[in-house]
Amino acid sequence: MGCSLFSFLLLFTAVFTLADCGSIGVNYGRIANNLPSATKVVALLESQGLNRVKVYDTDPAVLRALSGSRIKVTVDLPNEQLFAAAKSASFATSWVQRNVAAYYPRTRIEAIAVGNEVFVDPHNTTKLLVPAMKNVHKALVKLMLHSEIKVSSPIALSALHNSYPSSAGSFRPELVESVFKPMLEFLRETGSFLMVNAYPFFAYESNTDVISLDYALFRENPGVVDPGNGLRYFSLFDAQIDAVFAAMSALKFDDIDLVVTETGWPSKGDENEIGASIQNAAAYNGNLVRRILSGGGTPLRPKADLTVYLFALFNENKKVGPTSERNYGLFYPSKEKVYDIPFTEEGLKDYRDRRSPVAPVSGGGRSRTGKTWCVANGEAGKEKLQVGLDYACGEGGADCHAIQPGSTCYNPNTIEAHASFAFNSYYQKKGRQTGSCDFGGAAHVVTQPPKHGDCKFTSGSTQKGPN
Repeated sequence: MGCSLFSFLLLFTAVFTLADCGSIGVNYGRIANNLPSATKVVALLESQGLNRVKVYDTDPAVLRALSGSRIKVTVDLPNEQLFAAAKSASFATSWVQRNVAAYYPRTRIEAIAVGNEVFVDPHNTTKLLVPAMKNVHKALVKLMLHSEIKVSSPIALSALHNSYPSSAGSFRPELVESVFKPMLEFLRETGSFLMVNAYPFFAYESNTDVISLDYALFRENPGVVDPGNGLRYFSLFDAQIDAVFAAMSALKFDDIDLVVTETGWPSKGDENEIGASIQNAAAYNGNLVRRILSGGGTPLRPKADLTVYLFALFNENKKVGPTSERNYGLFYPSKEKVYDIPFTEEGLKDYRDRRSPVAPVSGGGRSRTGKTWCVANGEAGKEKLQVGLDYACGEGGADCHAIQPGSTCYNPNTIEAHASFAFNSYYQKKGRQTGSCDFGGAAHVVTQPPKHGDCKFTSGSTQKGPN
């Protein structure tokens, strides 16, 4: 089932609603002296089917190159300009006129990131953030662009006081009243979203003794049960994002969406940067793309389809710090791929019947030869199983006819048995993609065919009745 889905309800007339699914974007950083021209970069983005890009400034050459394309753009007001934007509404208006309105709508600017990871900025710009965001938004209102262009600010996971387990997620106490409550209220009032930069690589690198590589790379693994909410997590990425959702929920802001503005994995690192390799970068980014484009949210918010921006488009040779900082790129400056992964639904189809670095045989993803099934997790409880069953047989499009009363697979008539049948139908329909056997922790993958009365569970595209 693809991510551009149409569902319809037939009463006396047909009503069509577009169901938004996850989407993939890319960060276009330019701290390098060997990158192709902006015009060539736009051509590269279009050739790869990447229709969202985030830049870290408002460089005229870049914004002009994007003009007339179908690529949606997020621009950035740098941290260095937060003071002026916060203290002067006229500065904010002038900045928006010069850097946004002058290019819109030919350049499809959809969001403004006010600052970047402000809470870790050594110049202590935290107190300026929300006033700057408000002044930028007021400028958009004045120019009648506020309905089309949203305002937010990317936060790093270091803004969290607790991130493990996910259910205990909370923001740093000193930031709650001064920043997060007013910022989240602003996002709610303006219909915007929280921007989050999340890097499982950093957590894995620092905790290899307790975090498995398969868990960090979206490969098949036993999962980790959150003792606070009972949900089972099969990826570190999901756990990190749900920690942010939990922190928002603790402040009563469950209604605000989240966009992952940065995430990635380095293809090369220093000797002490454990896990930095081309193979692991390909696995992380490739499986993440599969995970996002297959639809569905996180265990805590299963319907929260995510927009995710991969970091970064190119390796950037002038970045300072460890070797990894210069090797997050999906492409070399020559425009050659560092490793071959798809970025679109169409690209994913080409990968489903052949082995690639995205789905290594020893890890997870989908193997050409290994047979797997998806079954209910009896420990999840009847309520979670029912929610998962309803989704699989409803929005998920699983074939559940065989478990209806009187049908061949109705018995045994238990919620766990019916959920297993439905979950497996959905899993096989999705091509056994990584992340498609989760259902908020109510399901898990097995390598032996499950038993369900006289019904046969197949590890393919269909399930059959009695043998």
